[in-house]
Amino acid sequence: MSTAAARPSAIDPDSMAAGLKRSVVRSRLGAATATMVPALLAPRRSAVAVLLRFDRGPAEVLLMRRVKREGDRWSGHISFPGGMAQPEDADLLATATRETVEEVGLDLTAAAAPTGRLDERLAIASGKVIPMAISPFVFELTCSPTLRLGPEAEEAFWLPLAAAAAGELDGTVDYRFGPVVKKLPCWRYQGRTVWGLTWSMLDGLLAVVLNRPPHPDPRAR
Repeated sequence: MSTAAARPSAIDPDSMAAGLKRSVVRSRLGAATATMVPALLAPRRSAVAVLLRFDRGPAEVLLMRRVKREGDRWSGHISFPGGMAQPEDADLLATATRETVEEVGLDLTAAAAPTGRLDERLAIASGKVIPMAISPFVFELTCSPTLRLGPEAEEAFWLPLAAAAAGELDGTVDYRFGPVVKKLPCWRYQGRTVWGLTWSMLDGLLAVVLNRPPHPDPRAR
């Protein structure tokens, strides 16, 4: 049975809203302990910012569409703001903060507060694990700033997590592993497809705040 087929049928998003309120998200993320990828497995390090806002009710998360660029493994994909650690970064939190300024013009030190950290992930591209760890840092928006897209971002938007958690946005996307094509789980929202590492990290976030097991990433099989 495919991962997509194993997901539950759509649930009323109102029933998910209580679990995605600011107080619950803060509490669950604050109590969670993130799992790190050993440096021997991933000598290259990167970080992303998982930015949540609550000013319209249950949590929404900021996502961006990357511009299409030759040589970029994730060209045109929906992602979080983030990227590779640089020598001038004090730590991976600084990496996520710097990249968010560069990609969507948002200074997290002035417009958001750190809320928690999710499990690190090994990057996967073309069905193969890459020796690079991605560290997701969660932030809560504390004001209503204007986004200014940088050269790496084509657009930015807010994804409603209650609808995603309830199954309202569920879909599948074909992914080729050499001669084999698998149907991977995704969310479809206003003409956009959220899948792959971004889907997997958000599924991990929902697992923490809704107290449920995460879904396995079928690309790693």
